[in-house]
Amino acid sequence: MSDISMRVNAGRLAGLKGRTVRLPCKVLRLADDTALVEASDGGQVEVQRKNVDVTATYIEVVGSVVNATSIKALTAIPLDSEGEIDMKLVNDTIELSFESRFDKVFPRYTDSI
Repeated sequence: MSDISMRVNAGRLAGLKGRTVRLPCKVLRLADDTALVEASDGGQVEVQRKNVDVTATYIEVVGSVVNATSIKALTAIPLDSEGEIDMKLVNDTIELSFESRFDKVFPRYTDSI
């Protein structure tokens, strides 16, 4: 199961340094090689996005956790639709995926790095 990438929010990053994760988020600000995003739990995360295009307001960043507030992006998947995305619902789903009763539905990391 080393090839999984869990969906996370900002609050879950601290315990996942070095892991590949998926961060659904809203883009707040773009700079040359970085983006400031708001995760589903409202936390802000810096995305190191060298050579990764960000073309939508809502994206899912797939990348490696650098630290509790930063991800190095491998890619960014646009999530935009005809309006707002219910980030509270996204966050509720992320939090449920960390509950042990859903282990068979949402695989998670089981070993340490």
